[in-house]
Amino acid sequence: MTRSRAFARAPVLALLVLAATAGAGCAGDGDIACPEGTDRFVEYQLFMGRSGEDGEVVDDAAWEDFLAEVVTPRFPDGLTVLDARGQWRDSTGLIQKERSKLLVILAPPGDEAPSLVDEVTGEYKRRFDQEAVLQVVGDACVSFS
Repeated sequence: MTRSRAFARAPVLALLVLAATAGAGCAGDGDIACPEGTDRFVEYQLFMGRSGEDGEVVDDAAWEDFLAEVVTPRFPDGLTVLDARGQWRDSTGLIQKERSKLLVILAPPGDEAPSLVDEVTGEYKRRFDQEAVLQVVGDACVSFS
C-alpha cells in the first residue's frame, strides 16, 4: 500500500466519528450557546499532506501558489496556516511520516463555506495527486477583540 493510500484511512475514521456525532451537537446545528461577547462560527480544519509516492510533491512554492490561487480567493476574510508533521501506520506496520499543512478557516454558520471547503479540498487532491484531505468540522465561539 502506498503512503498516500495508508493516509486515506484517517479521513474515513474522521468521517465516521463526525457521522456518529451528527445528532449530538456537531458543527453547524445551532445547539451550542456561546458566552456573551462571542459569536458562533463553524471551524474547518484541513490537514493537507505534502508527500506522494515519490516523496514530497508539495514544496513551499507550490503551497504558496495553491494558497494564493485557490484558498485566498474563496476565503478572503482570513484563515490560518500552520506547519505540521503527520504520521500513520501503513499496512506493513511501519510508521510513515510527512510534512503537512493545517489550514484553519472560521466561517459563519449557514454561509457557503461548506461548498467552498469542498472546492479547496478537491483542487488540492487533483493538483497534487492526493487521495485525501483530512477534514475536521466543529462549532466555535469566537471573539474578535
